[in-house]
Amino acid sequence: MDRIVIGIAGGTGSGKTTVAKKIYSAFGKDAVILSHDYYYKQHDELTYEQRCMLNYDHPDSLDTDLLIEHVKLLKQGQSIMHPTYNFSEHCRNQELQQMNSAKIIIVEGILIFTSQELCDLCDVKLFVDTDADVRFIRRLSRDVKKRGRSLDSVINQYMGTVKPMHEQFVEPSKRKADLIIPEGGHNAIAISMINDAIRKQLSQRS
Repeated sequence: MDRIVIGIAGGTGSGKTTVAKKIYSAFGKDAVILSHDYYYKQHDELTYEQRCMLNYDHPDSLDTDLLIEHVKLLKQGQSIMHPTYNFSEHCRNQELQQMNSAKIIIVEGILIFTSQELCDLCDVKLFVDTDADVRFIRRLSRDVKKRGRSLDSVINQYMGTVKPMHEQFVEPSKRKADLIIPEGGHNAIAISMINDAIRKQLSQRS
């Protein structure tokens, strides 16, 4: 089976995950979602306080080589055991999670288009483009409510690393996208067009 890899990038809080879930829900068991966030590097040698000071918005903070290896295996129809991550403690969990291959492999993350090898594995590259103030509010709400972060820590991280890394790495990677989606998952017309294009590719390949 010839599998299709859909890459979805965009800034923090842009709505990448919403777009991924909208595509996933349209294809059900024929799709899987693999997040770059699973692949943050482990730092057992550091204390919690030291891990809090790391720059998690630079490409070097992620084990992209392992993600690439896993995408290749999924494209070959094989299953993978991917890492999982604890954002409250800034460390990987001990357990791995199994993921079986599917016709549609959705890979999402803010920095996936900074890797040319990963871009080359993607059959369709989407960039979710959302205003910076909306993205910041979404990130603030998510990190406080879901990741146990304090208000000050989220603001300090955003100003210290998230914003400058977005400007240096994420925003320029937009040029590699096949399609830029304004408003993310709320753009029903764009999502419908993307799903139709995927169905057409699946039909042609089958």
